[in-house]
Amino acid sequence: MKMKKPGKAILLILLVVLVVITSGLGYVRYFKPDVGAAPQIKIISNPQMIERGRYMANHVMSCIDCHSTRNFSEFAGPMVAGTAGKGGDRFGPEVGFPGTFYAPNITPAALKSWTDGELFRAITTGVRNNGEPIFPVMPYHYYGRADSADVIAVIAYLRTLPAIENEVPASKADFPVNFIMRTMPAKAHLQPKPDTANQLAYGKYLVSTAACQDCHTQVNKGELIAGLEFAGGRTFDLPTGKVSSSNLTPDATGIGSWTPEQFVSRFARFRTESATHQVVRAGEFNSIMPWTMYAGMTDKDIKAIFTYLKTLKPIKNQVVKFVPKG
Repeated sequence: MKMKKPGKAILLILLVVLVVITSGLGYVRYFKPDVGAAPQIKIISNPQMIERGRYMANHVMSCIDCHSTRNFSEFAGPMVAGTAGKGGDRFGPEVGFPGTFYAPNITPAALKSWTDGELFRAITTGVRNNGEPIFPVMPYHYYGRADSADVIAVIAYLRTLPAIENEVPASKADFPVNFIMRTMPAKAHLQPKPDTANQLAYGKYLVSTAACQDCHTQVNKGELIAGLEFAGGRTFDLPTGKVSSSNLTPDATGIGSWTPEQFVSRFARFRTESATHQVVRAGEFNSIMPWTMYAGMTDKDIKAIFTYLKTLKPIKNQVVKFVPKG
């Protein structure tokens, strides 16, 4: 007895699979992201609010760092004067990104058509005013756990920046990330800022809002490796070589032997003009961490961060901080 050729059955199965995949991609393309409408917010700012926003945007959330021009011929890539918020920082495949992404212009020149609610939604959920997703090189998942008052303060501050006309190229994700990233935005889970007198709770809040975990945790295919939180070792390519983030856990290979004073001093050293503009030559150690931005935090806030970091699980990970280019 002859067996029937399986050609038609295989073709039918492939057709069904194709229909399922096409339907799934269509659903993601037209129905994601789904975080709800932008809230109806009209911010009435005051000097205190703007100052809090300036502090958060420059020294904690570090928004101004990525959305300005950094000079990596100097240590830690300090911001070039006069570029605050103009955008253009590039994150491409040469440093491991699945596409080419640009930090947009966030000065009033580019934000004049955005409502306060649209900005709030973008910062806390990762969805632009046109409904398109933002690739999470901007850590909106962390900003979405901040105090709404701090987010509002940041928006109020951004509205006061000098308007800079700078048209930034559109970001473009590779396939299939261009579809996957549509599923990444999530509704915000905002939380009240803890009492600053509670150093542990407030330190945890600052660490989360600053997204410290992202840079200080190793990744695999873009995902943070579970069990290695804050243990450092994530690598970044700089013009002078490859730099790795420090271990922030209270292990001997991290900050286990550090005192609060030593931790504060590590930031405070970058508060002087000479420290802000240290020239880095070929092959010399450099850092991607915006020390000159974080140096603007108060000693009290830095100590709160240290208090929280000391409660983390110690993870043994001796990091080779820098490998110069050959």
